[in-house]
Amino acid sequence: MNPDIPLQLLGGISARAFLRDYWQKKPLLIRQAIPDFQNPIDADELAGLALEEEVESRLVIEHGERPWELRRGPFAEDAFSQLPEREWTLLVQAVDQFVPEVSELLEHFRFLPSWRIDDVMISFATPGGSVGPHFDNYDVFLLQGHGKRHWQIGQMCDAETPLLEHADLRILSDFQATEEWTLEPGDMLYLPPRLAHCGVAVDDCMTYSVGFRAPSAAEVLTHFTDFLSQFIPDEDRYTDADAQPVSDPHQIQHDALDRLKALLNEHMSDERLLLTWFGQFMTEPRYPELVVGPELEETELLDSLEQGAVLIRNPSARLAWSEVDDDLLLFASGQSRLLPGNLRELLKLICAADALHMDNLGQWLADEDARNLICELVKQGSLGFADE
Repeated sequence: MNPDIPLQLLGGISARAFLRDYWQKKPLLIRQAIPDFQNPIDADELAGLALEEEVESRLVIEHGERPWELRRGPFAEDAFSQLPEREWTLLVQAVDQFVPEVSELLEHFRFLPSWRIDDVMISFATPGGSVGPHFDNYDVFLLQGHGKRHWQIGQMCDAETPLLEHADLRILSDFQATEEWTLEPGDMLYLPPRLAHCGVAVDDCMTYSVGFRAPSAAEVLTHFTDFLSQFIPDEDRYTDADAQPVSDPHQIQHDALDRLKALLNEHMSDERLLLTWFGQFMTEPRYPELVVGPELEETELLDSLEQGAVLIRNPSARLAWSEVDDDLLLFASGQSRLLPGNLRELLKLICAADALHMDNLGQWLADEDARNLICELVKQGSLGFADE
């Protein structure tokens, strides 16, 4: 994709200009980001997903048994018939992993790294429905799918911003609106992290939230050090060879901190291990139980492909790749695999193609590393047969 070509999705702004001027900096309202938008899922289908055990869903009822009552799914079939006519919202996470037509919406966002995209959450709200003024710690695109929603944006927030006392929801106690718009189907609002916002349904409406993965510093340190510890022998310890006599044995001298920092830096600065951890962490599936493949012999896979079988990515799988010197690393649903550099085009194909079959895989099936990789991805569950 040419980063300088104006994009309809961004209101005629190029990807380069958007990333330079708006991304993680300021909001952007785009009228008719997707013209003549056709809602790929209706309210009844969304409610049906909220009945399923494997789907994460929530109900927010502004005037329920208590203010801003939160209920978590899965819900019973009669749950929605017992709700009031107004001022409630159903939120369903990761709808893109269960509805292919919703997943296709992500193709509009390929000017951003795919491994940064978290999921597509869809909310259905009755008139007056809202989840209250709040802020998120990640970027989000809010695409209006059906009906109208009135949005207000306000101040930038942080960990010190006061919130209402609520066990489950992080609702701002002092929301200071600065701008407001009403969005109709096809309109979209981009919000950077920590910007206060509040959306209220004008009528029955559906909103698609494309959110992005943004691990906190605490997550990075905790998960990376846990990963790193697997590769550090117990004998690798703090040392103080050539230490000087001390005047006060109870004082921790600053040269001790220098030695400690040197010990940490020796391991924390290993770029290859950092890349391996980061790729695995950022491709961990939201629902790992849905990324499971069959036991399969390589000969069975080849026979199936020769007979016309088609492989597709598991909707719950995440794929990415990177370079390591002359080699390549493929990250697939939280796992990594080191591969020779000659498989670069195959990795691009696996990560990007809608389907894999003899027409686009044929040239690779003569390569032992390529055959083994494709078979392992099917066994892992990141790839699967289209007819299953």
